[in-house]
Amino acid sequence: MQEKGTISIHTENIFPIIKKFLYSDHEIFLRELVSNAVDATQKIKRLSSLGQYQGPLGDLQVEVKLDKEQKTLTISDRGIGMTADEIKKYINQIAFSGATEFVEKFKEAKDANELIGKFGLGFYSAFMVAEKVEIQTLSFQDGAQPARWICDGSTEFELTEGNRTERGTDIILYINSESEEFLEEHRIQEILSKYCAFLPVPIKFGTRTTSVPDGEDAEGKPQYKQEEVDNIINNTQPIWTKSPSSLTEEDYLSFYRELYPMAEDPLFWIHLNVDYPFNLTGVLYFPKVKKEMELRPNKIKLFSRQVFITDEVKDIVPEFLMLLHGVIDSPDIPLNVSRSFLQADSNVKKINTYITKKVADKLSELYRKDRKIYEEKWEDIGMFVKYGMITDEKFYDKAKEFLLLTNTGNDFFTLDEYKEKTTPLQTDKNGELVYLYTTDPGKQDAYIQSATTRGYDVLKMDSPLDNHFISHLEHKLEKTRIKRVDSGTVDTLIQKDETIPLILTEEQSAAVKAAFEKQISKPGMQVSVESLSPQELPVTITMDEFMRRMKDMAQMGGGAGMHFYGTLPDNYAVTVNGNHPLISKIASADESEQQRMAKQAIDLALLSQGMLTGSDLTAFVKRSVEMI
Repeated sequence: MQEKGTISIHTENIFPIIKKFLYSDHEIFLRELVSNAVDATQKIKRLSSLGQYQGPLGDLQVEVKLDKEQKTLTISDRGIGMTADEIKKYINQIAFSGATEFVEKFKEAKDANELIGKFGLGFYSAFMVAEKVEIQTLSFQDGAQPARWICDGSTEFELTEGNRTERGTDIILYINSESEEFLEEHRIQEILSKYCAFLPVPIKFGTRTTSVPDGEDAEGKPQYKQEEVDNIINNTQPIWTKSPSSLTEEDYLSFYRELYPMAEDPLFWIHLNVDYPFNLTGVLYFPKVKKEMELRPNKIKLFSRQVFITDEVKDIVPEFLMLLHGVIDSPDIPLNVSRSFLQADSNVKKINTYITKKVADKLSELYRKDRKIYEEKWEDIGMFVKYGMITDEKFYDKAKEFLLLTNTGNDFFTLDEYKEKTTPLQTDKNGELVYLYTTDPGKQDAYIQSATTRGYDVLKMDSPLDNHFISHLEHKLEKTRIKRVDSGTVDTLIQKDETIPLILTEEQSAAVKAAFEKQISKPGMQVSVESLSPQELPVTITMDEFMRRMKDMAQMGGGAGMHFYGTLPDNYAVTVNGNHPLISKIASADESEQQRMAKQAIDLALLSQGMLTGSDLTAFVKRSVEMI
């Protein structure tokens, strides 16, 4: 058997494209070739189980070998092998049946990965790193002859008798001068660990030294000896391939530590296992996130039949669950996956919906099963729930049952429970229910105390996400307004029908207003004298709830519309409590004393808001010392 020929394609442009542009990352060639070897191995196992192959299976591991002197990298398997005719069919014809179309489409494609897989080009990724590729193979079929195929990266090939004596295939890559990094052991180990760590067939790469028991020493203590063993780089049965009923809590935790060696143990996990209307297995873990919004999206690894594809799962996993960690495996997602494919694929949309439902069901189950434990975990899981409610309508509908609100007394309430608690006291004169919240209980303590003395409750909303969440909640809840406790005096935040008469005359009120206006040095501050309870502070400085919320969202990068609010100057309402004894004292003082006391009262209000700084703060301290 000796044959030379030309690969049946109508263009010679295919090889330069493969070599330079097929994948943005050349290391993927090894994933492709090892995956092919694993497929061939699994096929012989299948044929044997069906009785269509009677011979001994032998050792079915795939081996990757380096030869630095010869500058070769070899991928060997003991799978089904190929005959010379099959090489012609699978390597020369089928792999390139769509080559001309590939080249045409490639010119238009935004992402080369959109095209690979559709044209059977996985094997030819070898030419990205090799100047020559050789195949030595022997088919499992009775009487088959070994075959050798060799190609130097042009369209010409040579097919002759091979020298392989055992069933299976060797793919030998003669590494080119630009790709010599792939002759380094550590580089190959790194690639195999990344893409092949969970393949279902053992992958051997060299040997490693390990300690094995070697009896006992003279004192009866166990002793060990060093031994060279095969370096098997993969775990062939990761937990997502097993039945949940066969796994213990420690199995899930040890797998998590294998994936994320430096991370704290997760809170809990969800085992995914569905075979209709699509195939999907996996385990998703809820990590400890706290409220620092640790949105590190690339923590979920996507596999296809245990071959790693990517950790960019944005279109498969709902956006709010990008905070999760873990593994998803679906044979319905092709190995060579692209963003445009993911966005358009119907299976991906179904997977997205399924994962959302599974997460909602798990959280609901935890809430119903043991509310106390759920409350203890709320600080960690609240971020997921709120983010999901904002971004996913279906999740909102489920999550409103197990969302928890926390008040300044660290009590927990569902939405229904909180509505029931606050309706009697916090409904305003227009029939609207008003929820009060704080973003910083320490800084806003004076306002919180003012609200709680009236019997009002104040929620804690102090995570970076809460600004968006509050707006979303306000949009969803009927006849409900949500106001920050320091965005107005408590009487203006929850307006009631009863009015408190102002004890100042019109003339005194005008004089007090003028005195305060004269002492305000900061721009954007509007003074008004209001009729408030004598127990309220003499002067309160607040920013309008809507404006402050928009500015906070702009700071978090809430899009172009929000950016407009971020550029507006700050405006504050300076509310002077006309019924406070200090204001009555200012109203009846002479002009110079009025000015001095007004300045002190303004500075105290600024100080309570953290707005008194620099020379103004220094002057205030000096003045206070003099007054004492």
